[in-house]
Amino acid sequence: MSNAPACPPTAERLEQRLRETLQPTALEVIDESYQHQGHAGANASGFGTHFRVRVTSPIFTGKSAVMRHRLVYDSLRDFIEQGLHALAIETHLPPV
Repeated sequence: MSNAPACPPTAERLEQRLRETLQPTALEVIDESYQHQGHAGANASGFGTHFRVRVTSPIFTGKSAVMRHRLVYDSLRDFIEQGLHALAIETHLPPV
């Protein structure tokens, strides 16, 4: 592991990763960091720490809500050491 500072997470980078790993039919990644300034995990820049993810994926079919959330977390795990502090997740199944 390098000691060089990592690039802070961005909605675009999280979205790209989720598209690669979950093949979503619908995806929205929102940086809500500005709403958390002064709270735990916030940074001075006001971005890159608190995100909301809304995702619909056929990969979720047959999986519990906990398992669907775990898939999202596992996809984004390396962003945590880059400054991702909080992740609000909304998972949805595709229409049948």
